[in-house]
Amino acid sequence: MSRYWSDVVKGLTPYVPGEQPKLAKLIKLNTNENPYGPSPRALEAIRGEVGESLKLYPDPNAERLKQAVADFHGVTPTQVFVGNGSDEVLAHIFLGLLKHEQPILFPDITYSFYPVYCGLYEVAFKTVPLAEDFSIRVEDYTQPNGGIIFPNPNAPTGRPLELAKIETLLKANPDSVVVIDEAYIDFGGETAIPLVKRYPNLLVVHTLSKSRSLAGLRVGFAVGDAALIEALERVKNSFNSYPLDRLAIAGAVAAMEDREHFDTTRKAVITTREKLVADLTALGFEVIPSAANFIFTRHPQHDAEKSALALRQRSIIVRHFKAPQRIAQYLRITVGTDDECAALVAALREIVGA
Repeated sequence: MSRYWSDVVKGLTPYVPGEQPKLAKLIKLNTNENPYGPSPRALEAIRGEVGESLKLYPDPNAERLKQAVADFHGVTPTQVFVGNGSDEVLAHIFLGLLKHEQPILFPDITYSFYPVYCGLYEVAFKTVPLAEDFSIRVEDYTQPNGGIIFPNPNAPTGRPLELAKIETLLKANPDSVVVIDEAYIDFGGETAIPLVKRYPNLLVVHTLSKSRSLAGLRVGFAVGDAALIEALERVKNSFNSYPLDRLAIAGAVAAMEDREHFDTTRKAVITTREKLVADLTALGFEVIPSAANFIFTRHPQHDAEKSALALRQRSIIVRHFKAPQRIAQYLRITVGTDDECAALVAALREIVGA
């Protein structure tokens, strides 16, 4: 049937999401899902939307959610854009703000959806090598470009970039949109959203999938200058005028408003991450400094792919990237509960001991 495909489709290399195995008694540490459940207030709000109102379209502008995001981050609703997960928000960004004559810039080791979007929307791009320690060097982004995008903390490394360096980057690129993808920022980083007031070229992207435990609801948002948001609204309303359903809007609003649950669960993840890092270091693992809900680690004497397979045989799933070669000996491990991480450490103790 491929003879009916367009030339764009023929040239695509789709993104491959993390495995979602259907196995019993599995310790799943491969897709950076939050080990703790959503806010009870969010679940109650979702249940409250199940009824006759589902026969009606949702609010196409999700005004309640924009207001909740604006209240949380100290901005105005006109500075907020919402969509079906941060991936959809990013897709609109690539088409609406990053498609220019000059190539956009992003790290050579980063979220692998970026080159997929470039292929889908025919956006020229150039990768910028990370430093030897996997850090982002902002001075490498002073070259001509049609925009800049990277996660902070970066993925899959987890290494954060200081806010002062992001501001340096913004000052050096006043004519380009700089997109900071903050999917993991709540686990130890410092959000760039306060800089939006001073830099009209800054756009910050968030998701409710990680720190608010709503990966199954698919809600994301962007915060930036009203002119940037308007561009995204134009794309959205030319693609899907009702992106968020009634359940998603209700649950997301309640999750944004429940600050206590947000703080409690993210702090629990941070505490477990620090213990996990200490335990793995004691086993001889090298761990990249992480401000995310995952760690990026290697053992100098043990092959990463074989270790991932050995863990799988013990019903523990972690993420291994075969490419690029530079990270082929690293494992990306989601921070689970204390018990899950203890089981992981026990299994790795057996593996490296053997």
